[in-house]
Amino acid sequence: MELKVSSLAERPDKLEQVVGMPDTWPEFVTNDLVGNAHYGRIATELPEYVLFAEDEHGEVVAQAYSLPFALHTEERGTLPARGWDQVLVWAFADLRRGTRPDTVSAISITVAPQAQGGGLSGRMLAAMRDNARAHGFSEVVAPLRPSAKHLEPHTPIEEYVRRLRPDGLPHDPWLRVHVRAGAVVDSVAPASMTVAASLEEWRRWTGLPFDIAGDIEVPGALVPVRCEPERDCAVYVEPNVWVRHAL
Repeated sequence: MELKVSSLAERPDKLEQVVGMPDTWPEFVTNDLVGNAHYGRIATELPEYVLFAEDEHGEVVAQAYSLPFALHTEERGTLPARGWDQVLVWAFADLRRGTRPDTVSAISITVAPQAQGGGLSGRMLAAMRDNARAHGFSEVVAPLRPSAKHLEPHTPIEEYVRRLRPDGLPHDPWLRVHVRAGAVVDSVAPASMTVAASLEEWRRWTGLPFDIAGDIEVPGALVPVRCEPERDCAVYVEPNVWVRHAL
């Protein structure tokens, strides 16, 4: 497949196609309140950090969102336990205040369903690194969502991340892509994303009954969802893994 990678700053005519590109994210993941408030702003307010790949027919087949933010400040300094949510909040607070960013954070890399399995995610990661370097940054960080963790939701993320193959590379495929690209594992973000919603919403998103108190295994979830019928509420707190790419 012949691909051309561009940014939305270079190709604003592709905004609708990039934003509307089909994906395979579980529906509940797209209902994080922090993400709902900020994710959609990236393409319009920071288009130079939204990359996309188009095939020889001009169809958008992959996208990579990132954000510049100030990490090395007196109040911050370390990658946050609230991971993905926190970096979105920091980045747009910095943008509003005019704070000079010093780091780029990956936000998402998504490959269209028909183009999956061909190594496109790794190519978009490389493009994201190159883009950050071209904008004068020396580091990309990522609150990484391990791609195979959903297969064992009860395994502690700290244990999962330490698991290696015989060749010394990480067991998890997406973590392995990052390490092969030069990343080092920094820390676990135990509450990187939080989705709290009514039981009816969870039933609609998952097709599950959500009628028993306790931990519910949900397809695509990295950890069980806590169901509390007496409060008509279920809460998913997703852990991620912070990795760092020196450029």
